[in-house]
Amino acid sequence: MRFTARSCLIAAAGVVACSGVAEAVGEHYKPHDPVYVVANKVGPFNNPSETYEYYTLPFCRTAGKQKRHKHELGEYLVGDRKVTSPYQISFLDNVQWFLLCEKTLPPSEVKMFADAIEDDYYFEMFIEDLPMWGYIGEVEGEELLLGHLETAHRYLYPHLHFSIGYNVDQVVSVNVSTNPQRKLDITAESVDIDVSFSYSVEWVPKPELKWEDRMSRYHDSRFLPGSFEIHWLSIINSLVLVLLLTAFLTIILMRVLKNDFTRYMDVEEEEMGEEETGWKLIHGDVFRFPSHVSLFSALVGAGGQLCCTTFLLLFCAITGFFRPTKRGAILTAMIVLYALTSFIGGFLGARMYRQFDGPSWVWNTVLTASAFPAPLSAIFMWVNTIAWSRGSSAALPWHTVMIIAALYFLVSFPLTVIGAIAGRNMTGDFAAPCRTTKVAREIPKDIPWYRQSPAQMFMAGFLPFSAIYIELHYIFASVWGHKIYTLFGILFIALVMLFIVTSFITVALVYFQLAREDHRWWWRSFFSGGSTGLFIYGYSFFYFFQRSSMGGWLQGSFYFGYMAIISYAFFLMLGFVGFYSSLVFIKHIYGVVKTDKNRIEKKKKTENASMEKGFRGSATAAVWK
Repeated sequence: MRFTARSCLIAAAGVVACSGVAEAVGEHYKPHDPVYVVANKVGPFNNPSETYEYYTLPFCRTAGKQKRHKHELGEYLVGDRKVTSPYQISFLDNVQWFLLCEKTLPPSEVKMFADAIEDDYYFEMFIEDLPMWGYIGEVEGEELLLGHLETAHRYLYPHLHFSIGYNVDQVVSVNVSTNPQRKLDITAESVDIDVSFSYSVEWVPKPELKWEDRMSRYHDSRFLPGSFEIHWLSIINSLVLVLLLTAFLTIILMRVLKNDFTRYMDVEEEEMGEEETGWKLIHGDVFRFPSHVSLFSALVGAGGQLCCTTFLLLFCAITGFFRPTKRGAILTAMIVLYALTSFIGGFLGARMYRQFDGPSWVWNTVLTASAFPAPLSAIFMWVNTIAWSRGSSAALPWHTVMIIAALYFLVSFPLTVIGAIAGRNMTGDFAAPCRTTKVAREIPKDIPWYRQSPAQMFMAGFLPFSAIYIELHYIFASVWGHKIYTLFGILFIALVMLFIVTSFITVALVYFQLAREDHRWWWRSFFSGGSTGLFIYGYSFFYFFQRSSMGGWLQGSFYFGYMAIISYAFFLMLGFVGFYSSLVFIKHIYGVVKTDKNRIEKKKKTENASMEKGFRGSATAAVWK
């Protein structure tokens, strides 16, 4: 398959629309028209990332080669592999019982089903793009002895019952269930077992459910009723705590700054140089550029780009630009929006690097373009290799990888370069309120432990994390579970709260750092703001071992690998917020000090000139006398 620049640009422009924009009309059927059942995948219920193609288990197949269905980019990303199933259903035709096929399972295939049942395997099918799930079988009378199931019976469900809702001539709901009365005991794995796979169909009128609202039952019945009110109360509680914390930090900081400025203004002119202490004493060092300016500016640019991508993604989800409940729509929109916002990352990174007087702007542009994609690619290659070696459908096929790579090299990287050129040419020198001295001031070393970097980074990460802790549980249950997340308005509020708390706590800690005459605030502000990402990654361990039933090498690799990338993304975003908040704050307070100092010096010069003029007048009078 060949990928040209033109085709990739067209794909980048239209892939969001393909990822979930709600269709205006659906399929219309006439009585007895065929309705196709599409089989997708199977896998352990507790391991949502560990999925396999449907026919990895010896189900009934259609004659000949299985016909594969077309997949969108997002469907490949979530591990969908749709194939045609042998179930024959016609519109409005009820079926009491129909034999699908009869098979004699050899011991090897019996063991495959038995192992799948022990691991709580479920299957997923589609009718008219509406998903339905069911268990393959069940285990009864299990007793866990020495890590093995003893005296337990494994039952296979060979019969499926399809309940299909219709509104006039359209399919609006689907459901599949198993009949416990028709289960088959496959405990004896050493003998051949005869199985008769069958199914039944029931058509149920749903005049109250419109075709446009057919997806609503998935998030209504599986997420909202049981937790919606608690969810809102939790968010309101977090919002109140954030407001109180923000007001508390603001009052303390403003009172401290007011006292500092008052003492500074009350000092006599001749004592000004002797009375400068704390943050005012290091005005000649506070704007001294940090070390590794190329890496610093690249991380700042990458963080700004991720912030824009996140806000645009939530805005599109809230406004209905794409349908978030469609499979893979969020992942597809995220990839496309990240590529299109690369201009912002290149602009911010090059602008900062230009203000630092950096000489190697080409290398800085490459570093900005790869600050986030490079670690993501490394993690992806690792988990994709593991999934491929296990035969999992979670492994992306090569053509999907090529599409994403082409989107990066033909869209994202060129936009980063264009943004870097614009940022470099539209930016002047760094406008510092104070002149930087040639020799750096010595930093005090006798500092209490609670005012050192580790303690402050812990505080800077813990407080913002506490603001999103409750919402984080729902997000994890959606991303690493089988729930559908639809409350993007609440998620937007939680993200705004996170940014506000990060900004205020980072500014406060930077001020305390400057007050102890430590001028190395550039990297400290970025790390303090981004330290919440470490707490998120720490919470992922707690969720994996205490709040979920996930396990296994494949699921663990997916979970901890991609959670590391998500935590790194939060590190970059919140580091960007913390740094820019600190930069604005520091420029303001030192700008005020410079203005007041210039005013005092001007007043002093005026008084000296008046005194000199009076002295000259007195001397002239004495001479004439």
